[in-house]
Parts: sequence; structure tokens; C-alpha cells
Amino acid sequence: MKYLISTTEIYRADSEAEAVQLIEDAKKDNHFILSKYSSQYKERKQKGEVVDSWYQVSLKKTFTDEKEPEFSTHIIYTEGQEAEF
Repeated sequence: MKYLISTTEIYRADSEAEAVQLIEDAKKDNHFILSKYSSQYKERKQKGEVVDSWYQVSLKKTFTDEKEPEFSTHIIYTEGQEAEF
């Protein structure tokens, strides 16, 4: 039997408010434990001028204990939709 222990997902958010909402939604989701998260402001510059900016949000999701796994989890990622559990 194989068990999914954890995943780390990295998202791009257009604003700080969107980044905060992404983290808050993950905290409330009962399909996993949000074991670690971070948000970092990023900029892309050309010739010293900022041409793009965003927030990089990293979420580490834990599904079961590695030493004593309780259940097996399968995640299906589909483009443009939420993940299915």
C-alpha cells in the first residue's frame, strides 16, 4: 500500500488580499492539515523598471502521518478547476 504523506503547492496571487485569502481557505479545508505556509512579494524588472509584480504563496499540505498512516489519499489535478479529493 502507498500513502500520500504531504505535498507542497506554490501559487501565484495577483494581490496581497488574494494571497491572504488563499492561505485562509487552506487553513479551513478539512481534507488536509496545513503544516506550513508562506507568502512572498515578487517583482520582475526590465532595465531597472518594475514591469510585473505578484505574490508567491507556498502551502505545505499534510495528509497522514508517515510513521503511522491512517488512510490513503489520491489527488486529481485538472486545469482550471479545484483539486478533487
